[in-house]
Amino acid sequence: MQTQAANHDPLASAVSKARLRLAPFLALMFALSMLDRSNVGFVKQALMVDANIGNAAYALGAGIFFIGYAVFEIPSNLILHRVGARVWLSRIMVTWGLASAAMMFAHDETSFYVLRFILGVAEAGFSPGVILYSTYWFPASQRGKALGVYYFGLPVALVLGGPVSGLLLDVMGGQLGLRNWQWMFIIEGLAASVVGVIAFFYLASKPRDAKWLNADEKTALEAAIAAEDNRKTAHGPATALSALGNWQVLRFVAIYFAIQVSVYGVIFYLPTRISELTGMAIGAKVGLLTAIPWLCALISLRLITGIADARGKQREFAMAMLAMAATGIALSTLGHELVPVLMAFCLATVGFVVVQPLFWTLPTAYLSGTAAASGIALIGALGNLGGFIAPTLKTAVESAFHSQQAGMLALTIAGVVGVLLLMSIGARTRRDSTLRLGSSEAA
Repeated sequence: MQTQAANHDPLASAVSKARLRLAPFLALMFALSMLDRSNVGFVKQALMVDANIGNAAYALGAGIFFIGYAVFEIPSNLILHRVGARVWLSRIMVTWGLASAAMMFAHDETSFYVLRFILGVAEAGFSPGVILYSTYWFPASQRGKALGVYYFGLPVALVLGGPVSGLLLDVMGGQLGLRNWQWMFIIEGLAASVVGVIAFFYLASKPRDAKWLNADEKTALEAAIAAEDNRKTAHGPATALSALGNWQVLRFVAIYFAIQVSVYGVIFYLPTRISELTGMAIGAKVGLLTAIPWLCALISLRLITGIADARGKQREFAMAMLAMAATGIALSTLGHELVPVLMAFCLATVGFVVVQPLFWTLPTAYLSGTAAASGIALIGALGNLGGFIAPTLKTAVESAFHSQQAGMLALTIAGVVGVLLLMSIGARTRRDSTLRLGSSEAA
């Protein structure tokens, strides 16, 4: 019944085709992005030995990626809006893959900092660019589900990335005179560059460019997106500069910042924590164990985002997921047994993975045009600085209180702050978003 209805409705058919065609490939791109920015967590111990890097230097280097990412985020999104997603997303992916492979040259603290910064510059604008790209293809009432497919890339990267990175570390040591961690960076980085080349030929920037949509589907989809943009312009900022100073955009920045502190505080330290609990070196076995929380997130992602879209309760579900993440992080500090700690990480991971596509339905229902390009980039740029703050904050709190538990509890507090900020979104803003979502469904 649903397929027959889609065949007779050009808009529904276009959205369905776009979701099937674009979202899985974007998820693959995101998976490689997350793998290349987080695989440093698997080589922490080796880097600390081979490059003589201490805990504080590792934390700074892991986080400095986000400084480069933030500085170039807004220009990158504005360029994407001008030249098209096909060209710009492909360019980003090819260059970040090469930058990730270049991490093989890290040999001391300075080179580690420089290479992580360059990686951030190379990848700047990717995820906000995809979020902006989704507004060209999916009406607001369908965007949560589409972004839910895109965010499959996060758990997929760490379900498969953990075992793959661990396997490379196990089997590649000494080949051609390179260390195992150098091979890991080379192979995983060049994989991203290859997919970036494919993306240039696979993606279409706008519905009018898609050869896989018929004329009626192109017209219906572009009309629905244009009507939605007009409604958003009437209620929110209309220009790039007005978006940058808009109070609601700044609130979204703070919420996303809190989410990212929770996310990266766990991503960078999960392999090390599991290694400590099991007494095993980080390799294939630890990689398999770290994959379990991401597998839980993978199973939960589509189900929860679909329910939230169907009920029009994206904000409320986002609050619940971020609260779950904070709870899981707190519980992971209790005890020294593998199973309960792993279960706590499962709770945390489901929460902070699922909250992200739900969160992005809020600013994308508020911003359009160049305001969307700059506003989404600002949210991504400043919000992603949470990834810079997280390892540094965790290390600083641990040193101050002489306790690893204190560092994780600091990340828990960040998640609680994010929940409170989501609660603080005003009734008028929620009402406007609901009206826009309802109008999109009617269209």
